Amino acid sequence: MKILSKLPALLVLADGTVYKGSAIGKIGTTTGELCFNTGLTGYQEVFTDPSYYQQILITTNVHIGNYGTLNADVESDSIKISGLVCKSFSDVFSRHDSTVSLQNYFIENNLTGIADLDTRELVRHIRDKGAMNAIISSEILDVETLQNKLIAVPSMGGLELSSKVSTEESYLSGNENAAYRVALIDYGVKNNIVRCLVSRNCLVKVFPAKTPVAEMLKFNPDGFMLSNGPGDPSAMDYAIKIVKELLELDKPIFGICLGHQLLAQACGINTYKMHCGHRGLNHPILNLQTGLSEITSQNHGFSVVTEDVKNSDKVTLTHINLNDNTIEGIRVNNKKAFSVQYHPEAFPGPHDSRYLFDDFIALMS
Repeated sequence: MKILSKLPALLVLADGTVYKGSAIGKIGTTTGELCFNTGLTGYQEVFTDPSYYQQILITTNVHIGNYGTLNADVESDSIKISGLVCKSFSDVFSRHDSTVSLQNYFIENNLTGIADLDTRELVRHIRDKGAMNAIISSEILDVETLQNKLIAVPSMGGLELSSKVSTEESYLSGNENAAYRVALIDYGVKNNIVRCLVSRNCLVKVFPAKTPVAEMLKFNPDGFMLSNGPGDPSAMDYAIKIVKELLELDKPIFGICLGHQLLAQACGINTYKMHCGHRGLNHPILNLQTGLSEITSQNHGFSVVTEDVKNSDKVTLTHINLNDNTIEGIRVNNKKAFSVQYHPEAFPGPHDSRYLFDDFIALMS
């Protein structure tokens, strides 16, 4: 098997910091908000998560690519990250089920990245300075030129991105004779959310993000799912309006990640852009209803305002993050609606929070 050639590449940050490394993926130039993920495995699932749309990802795990790629591991129809930054990138893989190296997978998906730089130092920089835009290039090696290109990249704050990754047409998944019918609003849904519902005897109809409530009601759903997705929830007036209308129906509602933020917004709770976000497979949260802790998968750069939740008479706080005490879950008072900031469908794991899908089923029952 061919070993990857070491061609030069640059990573330039919005604050002027410059890193030199080796080109991976397609030779080219890419931009996005720089963020990091602390997961030790599941890189293909992460790369195809629509919530990473317009973001350059740093993997804190040292070795990337060593088990290749597999069609079964995708969470959407294509790679959604804008670029990859890693320490050690392998074009050789050992998993016998894999058929395509990560390098070839990146080339097929037009993904540009950079390797062979000190990701530990880079992550510490982002943790200190906060999330910021960056540019990767393996075709332009002039720093000033890259800095000029980077100036034109918009900040993630205020960006509405869900409509760019949402399905264009509604579609069905599951058994037509299933016990429950779920209308899922696609703000950038991960495949495993749909699978978790189908495996619990649900027929799921996935709707585009801007589908009117009246159109979804023609499906005669027993409940509504608000999916994950990218971008700033406060910029999604259309979605907040739809969620408010759904709350008036008094049908079960389950929100995940961005869906959680939109449910909060619909209840008058504000959201804010975090310093550097939560992304990884190892974030501990506390379930305030049971007193049990859960290890969770997370991917979000926005959060709901803690004071707004605690002062609200519309919602009850159900989960908190044990690292920084940020809000991780709410329940709408006197409604069959709840949401969590993390990902209970986590694929490949952890599975501590899968019970939330069972809670949703119980509400529909």
